[in-house]
Amino acid sequence: MKPQQTEGVGAETASRPEAQRPGRRRWQFPPLIAAALAGAVVGAVGMFCIGTRDGALPALDNFRGTQGATRNRTASEAGREGGAVSGGDEKKRVQLTENQIKQLGIEVAVAQAGRLLRHLALPGTVVLNTDRLVHIVPRIPGVVREVRKHLGDTVRAGDLLAVIDSRELADAKAASLAASARLTIAEETLAREKDLWEKKISAAQDYLTAKQTVAEARIEWRAAQHKLAALGVSEASLQQLASQPASSLTRYELVAPSAGTVIEKHLSVGAVLMKDNEVFLVADLSTVWVHLNVPPSALPLVRTGQSVTIAAGASMPEATGTISYLSPLVSEETRTVVTRVVLPNPDGRWRPGLFVTATVAVGDTVVPLLVPKAALQTLDGQPSVFVQTEEGFAPRSVTLGQSNETHVEITAGLQPGEPYAITQTFLLKAELGKPKDTDD
Repeated sequence: MKPQQTEGVGAETASRPEAQRPGRRRWQFPPLIAAALAGAVVGAVGMFCIGTRDGALPALDNFRGTQGATRNRTASEAGREGGAVSGGDEKKRVQLTENQIKQLGIEVAVAQAGRLLRHLALPGTVVLNTDRLVHIVPRIPGVVREVRKHLGDTVRAGDLLAVIDSRELADAKAASLAASARLTIAEETLAREKDLWEKKISAAQDYLTAKQTVAEARIEWRAAQHKLAALGVSEASLQQLASQPASSLTRYELVAPSAGTVIEKHLSVGAVLMKDNEVFLVADLSTVWVHLNVPPSALPLVRTGQSVTIAAGASMPEATGTISYLSPLVSEETRTVVTRVVLPNPDGRWRPGLFVTATVAVGDTVVPLLVPKAALQTLDGQPSVFVQTEEGFAPRSVTLGQSNETHVEITAGLQPGEPYAITQTFLLKAELGKPKDTDD
């Protein structure tokens, strides 16, 4: 009977599985609770270490070992990366209307080949053209009676500068007048002796003596005339010397031998002058010289006949001259070679003593792609240009080659025929750096 009861109880229990559930639940709940707690801990650690929901996902995937979560994370990251790229492309363009481009003064040029002119910058000084500089010195001593020209006055050839009273001049004029009178008397005597000789009234010796006297008188008169001319007396004054009043014998006129500007004056009324005193300095400023200091290392690039551009600051327009002289000596003071440039100065703006900068063209190279330096901007540490596309102005990194003061060669990053901005590019750079408006 006992075995049957035992079997009966076992069968009944087997036919009612709910009778065993309390015992099974008691053994199943602890693992589930532990798994949940472990998942929460791992998730919290991931959130704490990485700081984002994205950082927690890999930790949960490692704990769970599920492929579905990994696929979801990969898809989510790919979506975010795609959104970042799209947003980056938008930020890498500056969209402007045609009216805005015009108002901002942005000019667009087409990338093309060009000539790269290389220049050498040299310091220099404007100096007087000494070939057209006149030192006026009185040729006889005397006392200043009048001063007609002053500093800064413009004079022409033959203009009266000053009047001097000179005793030596009076002596020279008197000697000339005496020689002229003796010559006249000698000529009259010769004419009379010739007539008497021809009429056989006087001897031939008297005629020959009179002829010799005329020759000597003429030589003496010519010498007196030449002396006056050497003292600066004009030809017209010499011809009128006999008719001039006696008071004018001491009058010595100092005249300008050539046109120019009075840049120095060293006399005043009443001053006593010696014959070696420089009283006026007249300079023709229609042309000036520019002395450039060329270092020995640059001598192979400089030669006579080269064109030179002279500049003296933004307030003065540039001028062009030609190298006319290259000194064969090196200056001991500056260790440079003096080079002379002849510079036209019709309006007188290039004043001697002015410091200038000369630009000498020393090279001319044709490059496949040449852009002005104003078109370049530095973005992320790289030189870039703004290429105009249908979507706007897009920055593009370029590689630079040879350059001069205003232009640079592009060796990579820009293709011939592409339009790009050449002015106001700093505005495009500033616009590119502005933060974009985003919705929270």
